[in-house]
Amino acid sequence: MKLRKRTRPVLDTVDIGPLQLKARQVAFDLTDTPLHWIPGQPVASHAISSYHLLFPEVERFFIEAFKEALPDVRDPRLREDVLGFIGQETMHANAHDDSLGDYFQRNGIDPEPLLAQARFFLRRVLGPRSYRNPRRTRQHLINRLAVTAALENFTAFLGHYVLNCTWDEYDADPNMTALFRWHGAEEMEHRTVAHEMAEYFDDRYIRRLRTMLVVFPVTVWISSRFIWYLIKNDPAAPNSRLRVLYEVIRDGRRGLLPTLGMVLTSVYDYLKPSYQPDDTGSMAQALSYLATIESRAAA
Repeated sequence: MKLRKRTRPVLDTVDIGPLQLKARQVAFDLTDTPLHWIPGQPVASHAISSYHLLFPEVERFFIEAFKEALPDVRDPRLREDVLGFIGQETMHANAHDDSLGDYFQRNGIDPEPLLAQARFFLRRVLGPRSYRNPRRTRQHLINRLAVTAALENFTAFLGHYVLNCTWDEYDADPNMTALFRWHGAEEMEHRTVAHEMAEYFDDRYIRRLRTMLVVFPVTVWISSRFIWYLIKNDPAAPNSRLRVLYEVIRDGRRGLLPTLGMVLTSVYDYLKPSYQPDDTGSMAQALSYLATIESRAAA
């Protein structure tokens, strides 16, 4: 699976004009979804499920930063895209919260310790701050916009991944699959907005470089903590970190999880001075999938 397009798909060469980003009304019923929603693959199931717990707080972090910055955006097209981005990210956060309901509790896992950690880090450590010096307050906002752009690089990569992974071949739960693919397709749809927003406030390459060099290891660390928490609270999952690592590598080769090579390629591409977020994946593929979501909702 290619992360970046060397040869653009034919439909991606057609100029469809500027997109009108919109929040789609969706609902996903996970009441019958098992804990191991990829049958026989507990590690892969937990690795993906961990993002149910991360995404809502991460996306609310994005929304807060964009709302604070929006009054200073004079470009009308960018303002429109930011408003669409906020609407979509709000739906993403709410959909993960609403769809899960008692999903983890019903399956014997209390997610509250993880949620408390996410809230503390994203609200207290990285959240909005007011300093006596207005310049420090503004720099803190610009830093948060840069963090948002770095993380949105990962969400676009993950969006491309979930649209092309092998979950269906392993009989993954269709409702959980649809939830992640809808989310991933919309991440692809608005993949340029966070980068453009960060560049609008500070287009220096050095800020993008140093932000990713901090964001990447922190993201790996937090993701690993969340995945391991779910695994160690599941008696049916491996209880050895070495075994879990083995299964993560194996599941990457099977197409159930992103491989380390894919992740590092995403970081490498982002750190190129010539980086453009619309080179990740296929917009035509994302919009085609979103059309199926809209037709289902209409039906």
